[in-house]
Amino acid sequence: MKNTVFNFKPFLLLAAVFGLVTFSCQDDPGTPSEIAYQVKTGIFASMHEWYFWNDELPEGIDFNSYSSYEDLLEALKYQPLDRWSYITTREDFDKAFTGQNSGHGFGWAIDANDNLFLAFVYEDSPAGKDGWQRGWKVLEINGKPVSDYKTTSGYSISLGPSETGISNTFKFELPDGSTTTRTNIKDEYQSNSVLYKNVFDIDSKNVGYWVYNSFKATAGISPTKSVEVEETLDYFENENIDELIIDLRYNGGGSVAVAEQIMNRLVPAAGNGKVMYTNKHNSNKTEFDEATNFTKSGNIQLDRIFFITAGGSASASELTINCLTPYMEVILVGSNTYGKPVGAFPLSSYNKILKENNVELVPITFSTANANGTADYYNGFPVNYKASDGISKNWGDVEEPRLKAALNYISTGSFPAGERTIVKEPLWNMIDDFEGLQKEFPVY
Repeated sequence: MKNTVFNFKPFLLLAAVFGLVTFSCQDDPGTPSEIAYQVKTGIFASMHEWYFWNDELPEGIDFNSYSSYEDLLEALKYQPLDRWSYITTREDFDKAFTGQNSGHGFGWAIDANDNLFLAFVYEDSPAGKDGWQRGWKVLEINGKPVSDYKTTSGYSISLGPSETGISNTFKFELPDGSTTTRTNIKDEYQSNSVLYKNVFDIDSKNVGYWVYNSFKATAGISPTKSVEVEETLDYFENENIDELIIDLRYNGGGSVAVAEQIMNRLVPAAGNGKVMYTNKHNSNKTEFDEATNFTKSGNIQLDRIFFITAGGSASASELTINCLTPYMEVILVGSNTYGKPVGAFPLSSYNKILKENNVELVPITFSTANANGTADYYNGFPVNYKASDGISKNWGDVEEPRLKAALNYISTGSFPAGERTIVKEPLWNMIDDFEGLQKEFPVY
């Protein structure tokens, strides 16, 4: 998702919208119902001006038939393709894109036998401070066995709102077979987007392995960038890596500016100055269709790159894969990506009513294409080699199936034989549990 500020004023006046909407009797100006009505007109106006599929919007609509702004937006969304447009507040938007979270601070996933495991844990979160680790098997939640939460496609577990003070109790089985019961209280914390990094010596090659969880920027830095990312790439450059594996299996996306920061470090020198991606907007905004070019930085020189992906790899993750593909060999291991070739930016800055009422509308506003014109990957990118998510193993374990497959290819030039046919695709991914802003940064 791209947070972009254009240097112009919105030209779609609300007076133009009034001719499109269905009116009914209104209360006096300034009452809650009148304010709500005005905000709905602001949402409708902004969607007609900016929405990527604005030609699919209804010409007239009765705002009073929608009890909330979210219900109105849901009615306006182009349902065949739009799974992402949402409404939030500017504060929540800014916090999410800089990793300022509230909650327990973990993710989970299911294995081939539908067992539930911790998939990742943020270091400074309540779970991280309590020592939780990827690979812990979840046995009970709030005194009930995990099997009680099972559905036909995965698990349905409510842990309450992401608010300070909410408590849940979990029983885990640890990798050594012992069990532990932990009561954890949700709190505010700063999340880390780099979950793990290391360099392996594989047949005299320095192989970098980077588990990257989300494209988050560092708060307070202009232009937008991630200090954490810069430090990680400096580490790999100083280690003189010959190969790089980036693990995006739970990465739902985030800042396009941070994605550009990463790609400019990784693109081969021959890609410098060439097209990274092009944007396409709706027919109202064609003057903003433009190309973003690579500006090579640093001295990492790679001919190919490996990405570990899954159904939770979306948005900026897919943008990174797509943009590097024309300039280097890109090899995907794991399972197919999510499928989000479109992006958005917040619109309250361009609509006075939305801004004054702290309503941040973030609809899909553009699509992206790489230098080869690849754009419509709504079904995701297929992998070169399917491998199961070895969530019972912690980060960096060379026996974890996806990491093992990538390392095997680097060592032998081929993937492990015989494993392609036994991979069971999960019916549920963690990203499926979230909507709106949280879908970009799924975490419990």
